Amino acid sequence: MTVADVMTTKVVSVTAATPFKDIAQALITGGISAVPVMDDDNHVIGMVSEADLLRKEEFREEFYREGYRPPLRARLRHPKGRQKAEGDTAAELMTSPAISVSPTVSAVVATRLMDAHNVKRLAVVAPNGRLVGILSRRDLVKLFVRGDEEIAAEVRDDVLDRSLWVDTSGVKVKVHQGVVTLSGQMDRRTETGIAARMSGRVNGVVDVVNKLTWKTDDSVWEAR
Repeated sequence: MTVADVMTTKVVSVTAATPFKDIAQALITGGISAVPVMDDDNHVIGMVSEADLLRKEEFREEFYREGYRPPLRARLRHPKGRQKAEGDTAAELMTSPAISVSPTVSAVVATRLMDAHNVKRLAVVAPNGRLVGILSRRDLVKLFVRGDEEIAAEVRDDVLDRSLWVDTSGVKVKVHQGVVTLSGQMDRRTETGIAARMSGRVNGVVDVVNKLTWKTDDSVWEAR
């Protein structure tokens, strides 16, 4: 699946001049954890998250002349924490530039991009640079709620019957809670491994249990 298949298209956004309290209200009303900051031409110039707003609470003085200083690890992760705590508008609070992704990119690539940049959401932008959606971790988790029957059908039709250029008529597919179990027999041992690996690439698959047997053990030939 691509980003376009799972992204959220109804996006709540703000402008650079949006006040702090209006951003907070937008997050609460929309039931979301961040909003993109847009310019006049619908281009994303940054992202404001709950964490950005909470800097103001984090650095609030609890007692006279406290002089709060975050732990080193926190300062390394968020070097502009104190600066954001003093912000009053989206322009002063946002993280910029926003990490973006194309709607045609695969969900796998998008997940890796989130991990690489340590972010929880990506702005989805069209080739012209304009915002078309938001992709969050929650959107990606939707991939795992596909029905067992739907997953089994894709493994059977797309993987075994169309992608493998071998006889798969002896293979049985069973899916329970996203776990695919392959049983039956194929001609060669290496073919059973390929079938299992390709089944694991199907969206929604939690794990693959390979119970396939084979007529010929060609793994020795492959090693040579």
